[in-house]
Amino acid sequence: MTKRRSKRHTPEQIVRKLRDAEAMLNAGKTIGEVCQQLGGSEPTYHRWQTQYGGMKAEEAKRLKELEQENGRLKRLLAEAELDKAMLKEIAGGKLVSPSRKRQAVQHLQDTYDVSERRACQLLNQPRSSQRYQSEPPDDEPALLKQILDLVRRHPRFGYRRIGRMIQADGWKVNLKRIYRLWRREGLKVPRKQKKKRALGTGANACHLRRAERKNHVWCWDFIFDRTETGTTLKWLSVLDEYTRECLVLKVDRHITSEDVINVLAELFKTHGVPEHIRSDNGSEFVAQAIREWLKQIGVETLYIEPASPWENGYAESFHSRVRDEFMNCEIFENLRSARKQTDSWKEFYNEVRPHSSLGYLTPRQFSQQCISSSRTPSAFQRYTADTQLLS
Repeated sequence: MTKRRSKRHTPEQIVRKLRDAEAMLNAGKTIGEVCQQLGGSEPTYHRWQTQYGGMKAEEAKRLKELEQENGRLKRLLAEAELDKAMLKEIAGGKLVSPSRKRQAVQHLQDTYDVSERRACQLLNQPRSSQRYQSEPPDDEPALLKQILDLVRRHPRFGYRRIGRMIQADGWKVNLKRIYRLWRREGLKVPRKQKKKRALGTGANACHLRRAERKNHVWCWDFIFDRTETGTTLKWLSVLDEYTRECLVLKVDRHITSEDVINVLAELFKTHGVPEHIRSDNGSEFVAQAIREWLKQIGVETLYIEPASPWENGYAESFHSRVRDEFMNCEIFENLRSARKQTDSWKEFYNEVRPHSSLGYLTPRQFSQQCISSSRTPSAFQRYTADTQLLS
């Protein structure tokens, strides 16, 4: 036996039935007889009386329309609140590329259980673009493998320097593609907060007396670190400000003014005599022995303003690279291992590492392109010959 479905009445029909029921009751019929005559039960009659009693058909129809409109507005409000919540969810980054929008659409579908159509409409993403599957080039896995290998070996290099190194290895790839892979893999070099410093007023500052050619101005300074056991290590660096070439990077427990003279003597033999040499006012550099020795050779000393390291900017910049890319990445077991590691990094810096200020050439490549304009080392040779005769 099939179950009969109850007939659904419109508000107008309910109001008419209530009107008829009221007339029957006034005629002396009971509620049971009225409900049987109208084809309904007593609970239904009382519910209708509570909801629509005293209304006219037009008023009941208007009430029904208002209820429907209220329901529609509630649904719209709920959808607007959902859209607002979804937009807040993805407000953390810029959605300017189709790939970023594809990721955002998929995230909204997984998080809020909405359809692809609605998520695409919210982000103004064509559904054809959402369903597009890119086909990477055949050489992309090998290229990505080399990028990651270089990043592991040089964690402080950005995508431009990594790209130049890859191009130097024979890859025909532009930096835009390197940057796309860089971003896709989430690679990033942490940015350091730049500290603002006041400019020095010393006449020998590097921004006032600039190097104009190779062997025009050298700069030197010291940098310190420790071995694994806590013993102090001291590095002496000498840099050609024009070519950015590291001429020497000597490490020892202690470096005296006599050691500095010996290092300079070797450099003058192999690289020629510079016109100027810039340094701070450290005790090793202002020592009377060094000043007199350089004066006899004919090298002008450029001492910067005290407590103004920015005036020796090339040395400070080089030391920041040494600290960031070498000392912070290596553990020095002892002096012997420190010397070996220092020689290896110095060769890498001069011959392999691209330098951004040199058009991403290495300092050695740039130095070979430059015509050395250093003075003939006759003064140094005469001084060496004189000291040998006196001895």
